[in-house]
Amino acid sequence: MNKSLIVIFTAIVLDAVGIGLIFPILPSLLQEVTHADNVAPTIGIMTALYAIMQFIFAPVLGSLSDRLGRRPVLLISLAGAAINYLFLAFAPSLWMLLLGRAIAGLTSANISVATAYITDISPEDKRARRFGLFNAMFGMGFIIGPVLGGALGDYWLRLPFVVAAVLNGCNLLLAFFALPESRVPTRQKIDLAALNPLRPLRWVFSMKRLLPIVIIFFVFSATGEVYGTCWALWGSDTFHWNGLWIGLSLGTFGVCQTLAQAFLPGPAVKRLGERATILAGVAGACVALIVMAFATEGWMIFAIMPVFALGGIGVPALQSLATRQVDESQQGQFQGVLASAVSLASIVTPLGFSSFYFVVREQWPGAIWLSVVVVYAISVPLVLGLRFKRPVVAPAL
Repeated sequence: MNKSLIVIFTAIVLDAVGIGLIFPILPSLLQEVTHADNVAPTIGIMTALYAIMQFIFAPVLGSLSDRLGRRPVLLISLAGAAINYLFLAFAPSLWMLLLGRAIAGLTSANISVATAYITDISPEDKRARRFGLFNAMFGMGFIIGPVLGGALGDYWLRLPFVVAAVLNGCNLLLAFFALPESRVPTRQKIDLAALNPLRPLRWVFSMKRLLPIVIIFFVFSATGEVYGTCWALWGSDTFHWNGLWIGLSLGTFGVCQTLAQAFLPGPAVKRLGERATILAGVAGACVALIVMAFATEGWMIFAIMPVFALGGIGVPALQSLATRQVDESQQGQFQGVLASAVSLASIVTPLGFSSFYFVVREQWPGAIWLSVVVVYAISVPLVLGLRFKRPVVAPAL
């Protein structure tokens, strides 16, 4: 592997670590700052704010990297991330934490630039493998982040931010000295219309046959958002977990999910077909969520993790099925639509799930997981109704 890929993959790992390390410590940090006991709505706002900034600025940074080059945009975003983590480490008030989390979302939008960089330096026959490594690096960081954040946060709530700042600073130095530019900057003007993050969604309404699969993607993404929003609160309220145990539980979930997605979808699709594999994933997740809703001991959560991870086999099968819905000439456009649906889910659903947890926390915190089962149920008739016809060619925007 060449040094450029090593630098890029290091940046991706640190992005994921930065996303994950805040989950175990966020409830305690917000309670310290706001002096409120039930901080679920505030967590939902912070999570949605982060997603909004990613949603808005991912196309902006991507377009800027086309005009200015990949390297300067990556360097600026890494420097911004390092400074921002230091800012969060010492922010004394809620509005400053919200500002810092918004800036964190902006700087993490550099994932679109990293993706473009890999495309620049990779021959077509190596892109699939390298993008597979890209996803693996992100998954690795998301496993490390919660465990690291939980362990460090038990010593000092702000310590995870200090460590993240140091790591990003080291990555900035590495990129500055070891990362070459991957493309010649263009002098063309930036197409401002292309920066509209809602633009891809207009396209899907021109072909209503595509709406069910877009909605399924939205539902699956919505269910994934609840863990980052409510897991730490629920673990603390139900089992009195400290930061380390919250981080370990999230890390264990990440490991099981990664292994399931790496090894099970191929054999499952071959034996069951795509539709049945998607439904099997939904069933596995729902069984685990019901057990979690009624669990009274922390060990039960770790015991159900392998079943929980089965929920992950449905997403690759859905992605495979989605690629057959449109003509090859419009795959990029359709993938952009799906990415927009995922982004919208990451903005809207944290607010909904956190508000629901605020309502049920005192009587039954586990009820949050039954609400996820209800959301999953929306996808079942849509999956059953999918038709396997020849790809359609939709009009361009």
